[in-house]
Amino acid sequence: MFRRTIKQFPRHVRCASGISTTDRLRSLRKLMSEGRVLRGIEVHSGLSALLAEHTTAKRPDGSEVGFDFLWSSSLTGSTVRGKPDIECVDTSQRVAMVEEAFEVTTKPMVYDGDTGGLPEIFSHTVRTLERVGVSAVIIEDKQGLKQNSLFGTDRQQSLADINEFSRKIAAGKAAQVTEEFMVVARLEALIAGAGQAEAIKRAQAYIDAGVDGIMIHSKEKSPDEVFEFMEAYNKFANRKPLVVVPTTYNSVSEEELAERGAALVIHANQLIRAAYPAMQQVAQKILANGRSKEVDGEIMSVKDILTLIDKA
Repeated sequence: MFRRTIKQFPRHVRCASGISTTDRLRSLRKLMSEGRVLRGIEVHSGLSALLAEHTTAKRPDGSEVGFDFLWSSSLTGSTVRGKPDIECVDTSQRVAMVEEAFEVTTKPMVYDGDTGGLPEIFSHTVRTLERVGVSAVIIEDKQGLKQNSLFGTDRQQSLADINEFSRKIAAGKAAQVTEEFMVVARLEALIAGAGQAEAIKRAQAYIDAGVDGIMIHSKEKSPDEVFEFMEAYNKFANRKPLVVVPTTYNSVSEEELAERGAALVIHANQLIRAAYPAMQQVAQKILANGRSKEVDGEIMSVKDILTLIDKA
C-alpha cells in the first residue's frame, strides 16, 4: 500500500517554495472568498508538508481534490519532539517548524496558538506569525495548565473568563500589521461540559471583540452537538466564518459540514497518527527477524528515498 501511495507523488519534488511571504499570508482569505469549503491537514515537518502540498486524490464523481491549507498543530508539534501537549514547546520552536514547512510549500497555513498566553505575549505571537507568512492563528478559551481537549472532562478543562479572553483577542487584532491576517477564537464550552448556551454566548462575545472566525470544538463521536451549535450560530446577524475539526466525529463528510455552514475543515492530527504505528511496526519486524528484509515490501526503496526530493 505504501508503495502505491508513493507512486502518486511526483518523481522529484522541488525543495524550495515559489511564493512570497505576503502572497502566502493573503492567499487564505483569497481562497475563502471563493465560497467553497476549504480542507486543511496537519503538518509537523518539512516532509509531511511536502506530502500535504502534493497529494491529490480522485473522488467517485471524477473530481480531483487536494488540501487547501496547512495546519500547524500544537499536539503534533509536541508529539514529534517526544513531549506532552501542555504548551511546553515554545513559540520559537513551533515557528521553526512552520518555516521548514514554508521552505517546501506554497499553501497557506493556520497556526494552533493554544491559549495564546497573556495578551501581551499574544500580541508578539501575532507579529511573529505575520512576519513569517502565517495566514491565521486559532486560540482556545481555556486557562491554567493546558489539557488536550480530546481528554474532555476526564481532565480538568477550565474555561477562561469571557472578558479576559476578549481582551486577548483585541490585543492580537491591535498588534497585527496586515489586514489579511486572521485571529480565530476556539470555543471549548462543549469540551468542558458547559453546554450549548455557553458556547453561543462566548461566540457572540468574541465576535464583538473583533475575531475573524469562530472554531467550535467537540470530542463526541457523533456530530450532533456540533450540528446543534451550527444551527444556532447560523442565525447570528454578524456571524464570522466557522471552523470545524472532525477528529472524533469523522463519520461526517466535508460536504455535510459545508452544507451546515462550515468554511474550513481541519484534519488535525491524522498524518502523525499514521506515521507512528507504521514506524513501530517496521522496528518490531526488524527486531523479531534480526534483519530488515521482511520489511522491504512496506517501505520505500533506497533509490526512491534518495531521489524523492529534487535538489535543484
